[in-house]
Amino acid sequence: MAYTEIKEKGRKKYYYRVKSIRVDSKVKKKRVYLGVNLNKWELSEKEKQADKELMLLTSLLTEKEIKELEEIKRHYLKEPRENWENRYEAFCSLFTYNSTAIEGNTLTLQETAMLLFEKQVPRKSLREINEVLNHKEAFDFILKTKEDISKKLILKLHEIIVKNTLKPEFEKQIGKYREVQVYIRGAEWIPPRPEEVPKEMKALLTWYSKNKRKLHPLVLASYFHSAFEGIHPFVDGNGRVGRLLMNFILYKNNYPMINIPNAKKHLYYKVLEEAQLKGNLRPFLDFLMKLLKEEKIRF
Repeated sequence: MAYTEIKEKGRKKYYYRVKSIRVDSKVKKKRVYLGVNLNKWELSEKEKQADKELMLLTSLLTEKEIKELEEIKRHYLKEPRENWENRYEAFCSLFTYNSTAIEGNTLTLQETAMLLFEKQVPRKSLREINEVLNHKEAFDFILKTKEDISKKLILKLHEIIVKNTLKPEFEKQIGKYREVQVYIRGAEWIPPRPEEVPKEMKALLTWYSKNKRKLHPLVLASYFHSAFEGIHPFVDGNGRVGRLLMNFILYKNNYPMINIPNAKKHLYYKVLEEAQLKGNLRPFLDFLMKLLKEEKIRF
């Protein structure tokens, strides 16, 4: 059980959220700094956020699951370099097809692959064609970049993903955090107001920086994706950018990427909403682990 610890220095009160963690036979304490001289409402909000973080750090993955993931990683790292290009084309086609299809793109898997690697343009709208081409360009970008996740990298991904696809009135928001309120069709929650987005994204990036070497990469990627989609920082392209960032985290940590099938998008939305509304990341983590185990193309 987590509890709040208060340390007083002079006239200042420093608040920490604390949870005891058992590591082998020893019990250690994990602290998350909440702030200084917080009022009752601020303290309550900070405690809720810290409890999510503490849950991530201590209880999401069992030892058995960690071993299973390490085995997946071991097999993945043994994949031969000789078929890298073949695996790249197959996974890029699948990932691009599914990630754009989730958002309503109507190109088939075969049409997607032929467009990306044979330059055969299907009889579809220019917007849909550009969505597919943009996704491959963004995918190639995360494979090549030496950067880590940052505001600059996220805005660059958004710029690539949505170029030549938005309505004229939204073009000035390409590669920028949104300036308007957005709503999620079929969801019970409303993303933050546009003026709150920069602060929310800064907090998420700070969280990532603090935890990227502490958390298991799958947990790190799961939480980051859930939080990113909850903020919904752009006028369009949030899902595609978010799934690229999730895979970027896995790729940087030598784990295979995850392809979320369009056929499972309703379950994907369900477990994602469970994480966003109730702070319960476990169903989303289970969903991703199952996909990792079933993935036939490890890239």
